[in-house]
Amino acid sequence: MSGDSKTMPLRQGTTFGGDDAVPEIDPTSTAGLLTERLQAWKHAVGYLEDYVGAVEKVHKSHSKEYEKVLKTISHPLREGHHFDQGLGGVAGFFENMRVNTQAMVNSNTETEKTLKGTVLPILERLHKEIKAKHKEVSHGVDKSGKEIEKARNASQKHIELLGQHSASFESTGGKLNPTDDPYVLKRGVLHRLNKQIIAENNHSNDLLHVQDGFQAFEAHVVQVVQQAMEAFNQVAGGQAEKTRALYADMLGAAQRIPGDFEWQGFQGRNGHRLVNPNDPPRSVENVTFANQTHTSTKALIEGSLERKSRNKLSWGTSSAYYVVTPAKYLHEFKDDDNMQHDPKPEMSIYLPDAVIGQPSGDKFNVKGKDRGKSFSSKIAGSSELAFKAHSPADAQKWFEAISVAAGATGPAYESTPASPVVATGPDRQGSVSSKLSGADSGHKNQEAGITTGETVSSPTAMSPTVSKPQSGSTTPAAATTPAATEEKKVLG
Repeated sequence: MSGDSKTMPLRQGTTFGGDDAVPEIDPTSTAGLLTERLQAWKHAVGYLEDYVGAVEKVHKSHSKEYEKVLKTISHPLREGHHFDQGLGGVAGFFENMRVNTQAMVNSNTETEKTLKGTVLPILERLHKEIKAKHKEVSHGVDKSGKEIEKARNASQKHIELLGQHSASFESTGGKLNPTDDPYVLKRGVLHRLNKQIIAENNHSNDLLHVQDGFQAFEAHVVQVVQQAMEAFNQVAGGQAEKTRALYADMLGAAQRIPGDFEWQGFQGRNGHRLVNPNDPPRSVENVTFANQTHTSTKALIEGSLERKSRNKLSWGTSSAYYVVTPAKYLHEFKDDDNMQHDPKPEMSIYLPDAVIGQPSGDKFNVKGKDRGKSFSSKIAGSSELAFKAHSPADAQKWFEAISVAAGATGPAYESTPASPVVATGPDRQGSVSSKLSGADSGHKNQEAGITTGETVSSPTAMSPTVSKPQSGSTTPAAATTPAATEEKKVLG
């Protein structure tokens, strides 16, 4: 063998051309490149398989999610009787939504099954084809490469043996063994080189055949990928178009509802409970209610009067609305308006417990306690109220109505709201003296609660008197009995 170190062969080409007996070219370089390319195609198809598989899982998930969406409208509408249950209304619109959403659930389920059963098998079969091609190329190249390597080693061994004995031919004087004869060794080298070259040529032909088949094989791979994507588009893209169409149908169902469809139907179903626009507006004057005309609700007399303030420091009068009711109350109101505010009495005097003064012109007095619930009624106590009517005739009407409410059995005392004035005149004296005649006139006067024609400012301070017609003047009684506190009342 040569003493020089042997260098490793280099991968410099795809053929075994050249004049070297043993080329320094790796016979597996071309095969390695081709197998690496097949590996790249296998991985590309694997990526596509993963993509379609992920889309298939997405549609499976979408099917479950749309089931959740469907549950949100699966129950009937609350207060659904307010909507028309036929087609063309809100109820029909929601039914359309339920049907279309259920179609989306089914569409996603079908898409998932179709991708799994149609598109993925195409790619899986292609993956197997590429894998088989890769195995075929790699195994065939490895086998032929090992044969070439074996033949090269045999050729190299005889070439080195030829060189060794050719170098020793001169030193030995030509005395060699027959097997070591350089001639014989040369022929052995040629024989082995022939076998080597035949193996190398066969390997090159195999590689050429593989290379020529790669173009057709890759065209087949691309075609199958295109078929898979076409099927994928028909399934997934068709599902997307179907989803768009389902949403468009929902939109159309909503847009087809006339603006007044539901209201017209609602009016037709519930017209008896709605307000009739032809009905005239209600008024308090036309309203009737229980006990509206009961006798206890009708005033004995009512109207405006002027009253002097109970404040002694105040001068002048104020006008208000007064009512005498069958419940024997004299109520004071600010006015007779029942609409603007709640008509609560400003003052309420229970007439059977009050003292009524006989009218003097258009004026008359009433003394009593305010029974109202206001703060002023609690601190005012009993007080004498001086009223002024519009005319003496009105004052007489008020006096008579108050007397009826108070339940009087005899005539009331005569008084004036202003300063006391002594009444004169034969008519008044005769009228009073005729009612006071008799030995027990003073006692009877106390029971009747009347006085003579003499007027005083406060009914509580008055005592019975006896008039003398001959003198034309009144004379006060000599003494006041304990019944004086009751004599001013109009008895009931």
